[in-house]
Amino acid sequence: MRVLFISDVYFPRVNGVSTSICTFRADLAKLGVETVLVTPQYPNQRRDMEPAITRVASRGVPRDPEDRYMPWRALQNSLAQLRSQRFDLVHIHTPFVAHYAGVKFARAAGAPVVATYHTFFEEYLHHYVPVLPRRLGRLLARRFTRSQCAQLDGLVAPSQPMRQLLLEYGVETPIEVIPTGLPPDRYRHGDAERFRAVHDIPRGRPLLLYVGRVAHEKNIGFLLQSFALLRQARPDALLVIAGEGPAREALIEQARQLGLARDVRFIGYLDREQGLADCYASADVFVFASRTETQGLVLLEAMAQGCAVVSTAELGTASILQPGCGARICVEETEPFARAVLDMIEDPLRRERAASQARLYARGWSSEIMARRMMEFYQRICGAEPLHNMRREPRLARTA
Repeated sequence: MRVLFISDVYFPRVNGVSTSICTFRADLAKLGVETVLVTPQYPNQRRDMEPAITRVASRGVPRDPEDRYMPWRALQNSLAQLRSQRFDLVHIHTPFVAHYAGVKFARAAGAPVVATYHTFFEEYLHHYVPVLPRRLGRLLARRFTRSQCAQLDGLVAPSQPMRQLLLEYGVETPIEVIPTGLPPDRYRHGDAERFRAVHDIPRGRPLLLYVGRVAHEKNIGFLLQSFALLRQARPDALLVIAGEGPAREALIEQARQLGLARDVRFIGYLDREQGLADCYASADVFVFASRTETQGLVLLEAMAQGCAVVSTAELGTASILQPGCGARICVEETEPFARAVLDMIEDPLRRERAASQARLYARGWSSEIMARRMMEFYQRICGAEPLHNMRREPRLARTA
């Protein structure tokens, strides 16, 4: 089987979409599924080490230095070079230019087309177009989602809560829940002492860790407020924020206003092969409070590395934070959240029990298992008549 992946984002841009694509491509290849990825070219990008990647000349996105935009003509020219190849299926990973190009390519090739709903678009629209009234933004996002999903033969939701939300939107396309799994290297423990030495963090200093995009929708401001409360009991505690994103400067200013400038460190992106594992290993508690995760893969990474986790459980993260996962689940209130973190810091036995339980739980999220489920999903879709050959009533006029 040959599958065309198309996405508006990929490494070196680090986020959950890039990680999911990379993970599935590697494991699908082991199962005999060949994938070709079409994605943007990034400035000063190193040569791709993975096979079968077509990079499209791209432009910068205004007010977003991390992301790139693939001009329609450049993307079509790149896809034209692939038209002579046979693809059994097209898999779209982002809802922007890649979606419309992927649908067009699939129809021309007579192949079915599916997509993974990686992004909680409704919440992103609220954060990145703040002048738009929230209720109107929600209506537009839901209509946009329904119209795109109506063009597909199948849809992948990374979690059951995300599937339920899509059904509430009125999406009628068949939805399969297939999370992104963890590849074997995510279970290899890092070197805590090495990380603390590199970043001049004394042994024994309580270290709280957030890993992920430094963006407004990740609710990192809540973590800072909770950390300010925690510091009243543990003035020696340190919060490390690993990642980059558009909210960085605003969060640095918030930390300064809270009197935390010396005790919150923004360390940017880390090398996934070693630096990130070392960072996880050095943490006493992994903290998370995002409201917009379609899955929350970073929670699984932290668990696999044996981090004690304190987190809220919203949308996709609720599917991971199940009984037996070892995590301490909290409401989004600063005082209870700070107390839960303090309990973990001050009780090493409790922390180690939680970490051991988390490591065991994460073993059940193997990427090989998820890739096999994805392959079976592809096979079912390819056995059905493509959507664009079926007669369906248009859904674009439906209201939210």
